[in-house]
Amino acid sequence: MKAEQLAVAGVRRLQPYQPGKPISELERELGLTRIIKLASNENPLGSSPKALAAARSGLSELHLYPDGSGFELKTALAAKLGVDFEQITLGNGSNDVLELAARAFLSAEHAAVFSEHAFAVYPIVTQAVGAQARIAPALRYGHDLDAMAGLVDRNVRVVFIANPNNPTGTWLSREELRRFLGLMPEQVIVVIDEAYFEYVREPDYPNALTWLDQFPNLIVTRTFSKAYGLAGLRVGYAVSSPEVADLLNRVRQPFNVNSLALVAATAALADEDHLARSVHLNGEGLKQLGAAFSQRGLRFIPSAGNFLAVDVGRPAAPVYEALLREGVIVRPIANYGLPNHLRVTIGTLEENGIFLSALDRVLGS
Repeated sequence: MKAEQLAVAGVRRLQPYQPGKPISELERELGLTRIIKLASNENPLGSSPKALAAARSGLSELHLYPDGSGFELKTALAAKLGVDFEQITLGNGSNDVLELAARAFLSAEHAAVFSEHAFAVYPIVTQAVGAQARIAPALRYGHDLDAMAGLVDRNVRVVFIANPNNPTGTWLSREELRRFLGLMPEQVIVVIDEAYFEYVREPDYPNALTWLDQFPNLIVTRTFSKAYGLAGLRVGYAVSSPEVADLLNRVRQPFNVNSLALVAATAALADEDHLARSVHLNGEGLKQLGAAFSQRGLRFIPSAGNFLAVDVGRPAAPVYEALLREGVIVRPIANYGLPNHLRVTIGTLEENGIFLSALDRVLGS
């Protein structure tokens, strides 16, 4: 008997998540020495110096298990966010807490609702637990909340919303998202994924944490992987009612956040200067790439995150491959239903310029 036959039905149908190509792999394949990676929405400034110092200080205790409760990080987050300690669930990246929500609230008897072009983890965790996926068609590359609400019935238990959305960068306003929450039945858990929260500077963008008292069925997820520059350490969190957090913590694996991640994230949270510089650079980079795409007649999706999805006017896969040969790694997003688009992470101004020069050579060839 093949091993696949032993797996549960949802797992048999899954395709593994495909991450962005790592620099080391491209070095091995093509022997290049200068490579810039603009594929995985990482912080081009790197980690906070305070976070690096904290991680180094924790090296001497690697023989000990981490603090399973994450006391210091959760205490710092509670103070920073204005929530209670008991409302926080820590994860191995925010992907982890998204999976915890699926495991806690979905089963083969239930359905989850999410949008076309939404983050790939939502269908993965839904299918893995055997639940039904209901996908609302996108509206201008973003969430059509009316269409999503129309898919909600007594079988729906979870709704996933990314704000801003990855990979399109679209965002929902305070008014429209608040209205949607008011339409949801009390038995529907609404997960608002705010992985790019720190980057957003749109005046009508909401902070979903302010609605937790009004909506006990709300979960808000965030991460240290993006603006805080700790993608390699994998640490994220969810904020919810204490009752929901208790359920998430029941399915959370012990020690799911490692010791270095805990101390580095706590230090990064206090480094407001590094965060401000990261956000400022991102804003400048968004303007730089947006203007350059417009000058070249390339349509792109306005973004509130740290990336832009650009329509290269042809199937994007060959353009992606050609850029690899130029030493530039971006992200094709055909698997998100956007075969002509590349998602480009905002790098330093110099990195953005290198990408644009490479793109000119590729599109002009």
